[in-house]
Amino acid sequence: MATVQQLNEWIQHEARFITAVISQMRRTLVGQDRLVNRLLIALLSDGHVLIEGVPGLAKTLAVRTLAMTMNVQFQRIQFTPDLLPSDLIGTQIFDPSSVVFQPRLGPIYSNFVLADEINRAPAKVQSALLEAMEERQITIAEKTYPIPAPFMVLATQNPIDQEGTYRLPEAQLDRFMLKVHVDYPTREEERLILDLMSNRSHPMPEPIIDANVILHAKEVVESIYVDDKIKDYVLDLVFATRDPAQAGIPELQEDIKLGASPRASLSLLRASKANAFIRGRGYVTPDDVKQVLFDVVCHRLSLTFLSDKTPLQIMRIIAGRIQVP
Repeated sequence: MATVQQLNEWIQHEARFITAVISQMRRTLVGQDRLVNRLLIALLSDGHVLIEGVPGLAKTLAVRTLAMTMNVQFQRIQFTPDLLPSDLIGTQIFDPSSVVFQPRLGPIYSNFVLADEINRAPAKVQSALLEAMEERQITIAEKTYPIPAPFMVLATQNPIDQEGTYRLPEAQLDRFMLKVHVDYPTREEERLILDLMSNRSHPMPEPIIDANVILHAKEVVESIYVDDKIKDYVLDLVFATRDPAQAGIPELQEDIKLGASPRASLSLLRASKANAFIRGRGYVTPDDVKQVLFDVVCHRLSLTFLSDKTPLQIMRIIAGRIQVP
């Protein structure tokens, strides 16, 4: 049986490409370290990411930059009010030469899919993503087509209160492993952005890994050790969103209408393992869980009309009250 030191050394060896990817992304991105970290966590744990922020904060650029560092298929879909489900998943086209209908696969049939401004399309279009995000397949005219691995949906959205936006269905929100909020850069960071982007020939990232590297890294992440106490800690956090009174936080009972689903528990554990991998550790610590907790769980909470709190505030209360192993 390998020692902790041997396990860490193995993980550090396997995770060397992470440093190279981050270095390439920093050639284009400034001050988005947290977003880059969350994108890599989702990539390594087979999840999808929803990025929220006002226009102009480099949400789309971050996703495109990540895709450019990898030799994989990448598609960008601009979501608009007149978009149709067939524009995403594809349709059947009549072929006069063979007198039969031939499938034409849509842009969702790719490795990386950027759903840009996803909440500008109505619910029927957003729901067209559900099968692809969960089952990794699409169905056209009763025939199913598996999507090639790795597959990840990276969606951007503007705040809900902006004009011309639609709220995402709860079923779709639950399929996003992480929801990341992007804020304005600092003054120093924005000055660096001005210096970088004012030059038309600013450096762009280069593809340095391929799909095989990603798939192998996912297998390594799965082998990272998780103690039973860490699993219980994950369950304590998630179950506290469903029954705060039983968790010893009765003051939140009137705030939460619907707690996090079992998918949240799985996502929290997988994201924690990916976070440990990025940091070169072969085991998960409570800190790994805490670092991804808010991005994994907050968007899965449904609050009552009586609540005067945000999901983030509620999860901070829960994280502060649940005992850390």
